[in-house]
Amino acid sequence: MLTINSISMEFGGKALFDNLSFQISAGERIGLTGKNGAGKSTLLKIILGSFRPTSGQIDTPKDYRMGYLAQDLDGVSSLSVLEETKKALKVIQDLEQEINDIVQRLETTTDFSSDAYMDILDDLNDKQIQLDSMGADHAEERIERVLKGLGFESRDMTKPLNTFSGGWQMRVELAKVLLVNPDIVLLDEPTNHLDIESILWLEGYLQEFGGSAIIISHDRAFLDAVTNRTIEIVNGSARDYKFAYSKYLEERASDVERQRAAKKNQERQIKQMERNIERFRAKANKAKFAQGLIRKVDAIERLEVDDDAIATMKFRFPDPPRSGKVVVKAVDVAKSFGPNEVFRSVDFEILRGEKVAFVGKNGMGKTTLSKCIADQLDFEGDLTLGSNLSLGFFAQHQAETIPGDKTVFETVDDKATGDMRTKVRGLLGAFLFQGDEVNKKVKVLSGGERSRLVLALLMLEPHNLLILDEPTNHLDMQSKTILKEAIQHFTGTVIIVSHDRDFLNGLTQRVFEFNHHTVKPHIGDINDFLALKKAESMRKWERVEKESERTVSMEKKGNDYALRKSLAKIERKIEKLEAKINEMNQALQDPAQYSQLQSDEAFLNRYNQKVKDLDKLNEEWADLADQIDD
Repeated sequence: MLTINSISMEFGGKALFDNLSFQISAGERIGLTGKNGAGKSTLLKIILGSFRPTSGQIDTPKDYRMGYLAQDLDGVSSLSVLEETKKALKVIQDLEQEINDIVQRLETTTDFSSDAYMDILDDLNDKQIQLDSMGADHAEERIERVLKGLGFESRDMTKPLNTFSGGWQMRVELAKVLLVNPDIVLLDEPTNHLDIESILWLEGYLQEFGGSAIIISHDRAFLDAVTNRTIEIVNGSARDYKFAYSKYLEERASDVERQRAAKKNQERQIKQMERNIERFRAKANKAKFAQGLIRKVDAIERLEVDDDAIATMKFRFPDPPRSGKVVVKAVDVAKSFGPNEVFRSVDFEILRGEKVAFVGKNGMGKTTLSKCIADQLDFEGDLTLGSNLSLGFFAQHQAETIPGDKTVFETVDDKATGDMRTKVRGLLGAFLFQGDEVNKKVKVLSGGERSRLVLALLMLEPHNLLILDEPTNHLDMQSKTILKEAIQHFTGTVIIVSHDRDFLNGLTQRVFEFNHHTVKPHIGDINDFLALKKAESMRKWERVEKESERTVSMEKKGNDYALRKSLAKIERKIEKLEAKINEMNQALQDPAQYSQLQSDEAFLNRYNQKVKDLDKLNEEWADLADQIDD
């Protein structure tokens, strides 16, 4: 058990934590939440031992191993991906050396009944248990499994790490943390640089992880999937909830309502006492009584409501001018960088008012196609934008184009018009610029702060096509909610590149899947898409497994034979249904048909029903296959 014992921390005379305490038991996975600046990252560093608290201490068991993933890289290695990841094995190698040293001491000890000899044996046993818990026997296999789970392919293993982007370098750091199999992992925004597929893999890994975890993340779906406890840092103390993030939000809302009721009741009591003070103050025989009431009122500790004004803010994009019906049309579009093909033969239409998501592994061309649409990259084929179009484009690199000499407030105020002139501070607060931060010069802002400023500026301009490339990377939960609601109410067209499932949930009508040089549209939001992909991948995996056992299981008779007949029958139904769904998908990808089919309610209902039927058949197939296996 790890214990945070009465931790206090001050920075520049300001208290960050005040007597903060909680315990972490084996197997607990904690989501650490709180406003920006509450001290979440600082707390991880105190637990790790990188920061020393002003008072209090961290109590850990003997030989307690911690793994830590920071938000930022300290430096970039020139070693290959594989060699850099193998650095994680140094802990194992050091432990093996310690065991060898202990064995040598045993060999030179002759008094086998002495306490010293028994102490050496106990030490050897402890070290061996540690080594076994790290999975030393299968370390090389685990390296490959973890790297591939995080999105690396076999051909990437020998490439120098410094030839990869910062996001991929962070994946190697995450792999190194996971590979030492620590007693606790401290993860600061682990999903920021992962695509959806890698996030799902990490979820599965952490769900099976036997140790503890403290996770800072603004990815609500991720927290719900992997945590079983939530700790909120509020005013320097810890509020503990014994469940994952979404349930915590419900309980948190109930707490706020109780606080409001208590505050309202207290205010009513104070007003009653103040009325009595006014009533008795002027009476000589009641003056002493009035003074007593005054002292009583002064002694009352006023209740506060832990509510957040930002959470209730609502902002909307300006009403956009009406564009033509077809906003983006791609015909046989292709893009390569030198000999490296990104995508080819891309055909699609995006219509006025549609909201679509670009998803897929990193490096598959989502950002590249976004830049092609925004006319920031050349390409092959025909990519046409519709009439009367005003395009607003958000990407991380755009933050560098903002002039640096003005303050944050001046930069936004200069762009604001009409009613927004009175809401500039509120808008900046929604994007986490609060208090004196609005007076910072743009040139001193961090990359994340500049990105948030670009988003705030985008909400001031009346565009009718928005392209948003990873807009949530530097936002907290509340800011993401504000942005999502603004997009939901936006009447123009939106293309969103994102790996944030909670943000995308219910936001888009179609998902464009980027995979192995192709772009394939799917009807529905991100959850519909993930359900379809999960069904496909699960059945593909189970089919391979069952096929490898077919020669043995064919010897079974009786009930097995009947089950196999049913299994074959379901497989034929699945194949027919998949062919029909594929045919309908092909029609949807045909720009000539899409405009008509997108508004054909009967067609869309048939499509959705077939997807549901396929899910059901896949479940039946898996159930039967399990029975045969047993």
